[in-house]
Amino acid sequence: MKKEREDWSRLYHKMLKRIETMIDVQRIVKDMKKMAEEINMTITEMERTALMASINNRTVNTMNITQISEDL
Repeated sequence: MKKEREDWSRLYHKMLKRIETMIDVQRIVKDMKKMAEEINMTITEMERTALMASINNRTVNTMNITQISEDL
């Protein structure tokens, strides 16, 4: 009877350790998901900045071409 109780106790502790490991993995995945969302937001902001720079560059080029044409 005592041995059976010890076996159950060992099994119980093994299961607890596995559950704790699963919880740790879930936390890690949650943190990774949060980081990925933040990185995605940063990339989106960078894309917006690059697009605005491109639009501004086109506008300046158009104005320069127009000025050159007027000067001629």
